[in-house]
Amino acid sequence: MRRLFLIAATALLVASAGCGGSSSSNGVVNVTVWHGYEDIEGKAMTSAAARFNATHPKIHVTVTNYGNADYALQKVLTAIRGGAYPDIAYLYGSWAANIARSPTAVDLSSRIKEPGVNWNDFWPAERQAVQVGGKVIGMPALVDNLALVYNKKLFDQAGIPYPTANWTWDDFRAAAQKLTDPSAKQFGWAYVADGSEDTVWRFDALLWQAGGDILNSDNTKAEFNSPAGVQAATLLQQMATVDHSVYLDNGNDNYANLFNSGKIGMLFTGPWDLSSFPDVDYGVQVLPGLTNHQTISGPDQWVLFNNGSQRTQAAWTFLKWFTSPQQALIWSTQTGDLPIRASETQLPGYDAYVKKYPGVSVFVQNEANALKARPVIANYNEVSQAMGQAIEAVLLGKGQPQQELDQAADQADQTLATGQ
Repeated sequence: MRRLFLIAATALLVASAGCGGSSSSNGVVNVTVWHGYEDIEGKAMTSAAARFNATHPKIHVTVTNYGNADYALQKVLTAIRGGAYPDIAYLYGSWAANIARSPTAVDLSSRIKEPGVNWNDFWPAERQAVQVGGKVIGMPALVDNLALVYNKKLFDQAGIPYPTANWTWDDFRAAAQKLTDPSAKQFGWAYVADGSEDTVWRFDALLWQAGGDILNSDNTKAEFNSPAGVQAATLLQQMATVDHSVYLDNGNDNYANLFNSGKIGMLFTGPWDLSSFPDVDYGVQVLPGLTNHQTISGPDQWVLFNNGSQRTQAAWTFLKWFTSPQQALIWSTQTGDLPIRASETQLPGYDAYVKKYPGVSVFVQNEANALKARPVIANYNEVSQAMGQAIEAVLLGKGQPQQELDQAADQADQTLATGQ
């Protein structure tokens, strides 16, 4: 499934709604799970529910596809207002602060301390993404990160050694220049320049590598226009408008087709794109770095809703089981998704998983470089839009890094001041 990190333009306030009573018959508690999975992942979800039901006779889990995951939050909020909502729902990580406002969303802060949960086994960015103030609003559902994927053939033709884990920004920029051939319409690198979150989150990794941050520690003021932010934006500007080594994608994902046809040498992308490159002998390496090699992860979450104590406990039992190391590795092996827990790499089936999905092992190792999460605030969408417009302008040569980032920071500060 294409990586689920898109942000719906919503900052809905949730009114209190009455919770439904526990649903059971013959002593069996029925639990409903809403998800947006299709194809392989949809089948894997159905299979997981069947395995659970076969081993937990007092609980019956029913999984339901709610349709387009981009609109899941709106669907869940509508269901809450109607008083008939699921026990568990898959939601994008960027929605944690929105859903945390609902009195129906269960705070898992005490539950994650239970024996067998091993909360610190989940990657750091996953834990941060579900933390809303003092609440833990969900269990990790999906994790990924950005790494450097490169075309070995183009590197060989250009006489460039393959990227290493010690590559710097200068190494990366120099390689992109050598890989660029205007006569062949070949580019060293690609960047999505449509002003969307796809534009922003690649910039975030560079910002963090330079020692900067998106917002201040209490999320009340923008900091992405710091010297670190300007340094990151300047790298993009120089590569796009001076070196002309960057293919600027308009958001239609054509970069994947061009990489597969040998017209792009390097990408900052995630494991979801690997299946799109059947014609490329590619390699995977951690991102080139400055002061570090930080990457960005876009964790999603399973949110538990209160439908009465009996159903809530049954739903939690399923979530603990489903996110256990053994079950999580089965899921990863079936779908190609990255392990949500570090301990999965120590299980007997892990070698078979990495063998099945070439290149995925570097993405797993790269989770150790995903040290930060994007701000968990209800109005992150507006902050992202301001950043995206600034980065797009810099890439297109329509503005200077400091000027554009300052303007975006002013817009973000106005949004943050509203507290919405």
